[in-house]
Amino acid sequence: MALVLTLAGWDVLMPHDELLLTASGAMAPLRRRRGRPRKFDEPSRVVSLTLPESVIGSLSRVNEDLGHAVAGLIQDRTSPALREPAELVTFGSRAVISVRPSRLLEQYLGVSLVPLPDGRALIALDEPRSVADLELRIHDLLDEGVSNDDVRATLEGLRSILREARRSADVVLVPRNIIVLETRTSARRRLPADEDEAAS
Repeated sequence: MALVLTLAGWDVLMPHDELLLTASGAMAPLRRRRGRPRKFDEPSRVVSLTLPESVIGSLSRVNEDLGHAVAGLIQDRTSPALREPAELVTFGSRAVISVRPSRLLEQYLGVSLVPLPDGRALIALDEPRSVADLELRIHDLLDEGVSNDDVRATLEGLRSILREARRSADVVLVPRNIIVLETRTSARRRLPADEDEAAS
């Protein structure tokens, strides 16, 4: 059976309609475009493939859009080290920031990193901290100097994404709460000593 798939470069794609973007031009996919929506957020072309029915069925279970299914499988084989320290994952008109998980990053920023299945992590702000507080903390850390190269690269990526979003006329930074379930043992380990004693 002949199929026509629209494919883009493998290094910036994820399955299930997720597009990975670096800090440079990160807000582009969230801006309104005229005409037919683009399938991928980069140049792409039509490729005709003939595949066995069994393969087509397997791809359909990965993603109903076969182009995204193929691209997603390639992305799964890509080394996580090739991905940016901080990048956007977009879902239609919304996007979240994903970062490389790091205990040092949590300690520096005073945030919680929520792990994702792909080895990345989401940033969860502890109330009453705001996005503005986070951005100020990032600026202060970079001005003071961070010795760890990985953490510094992530901070620079976060600063670029947040700055571009703040300056964009088409994008609004909206903090959202997420629900995280963790075992009681790990929750107690996260409590400061004085709170831990009070809880017992």
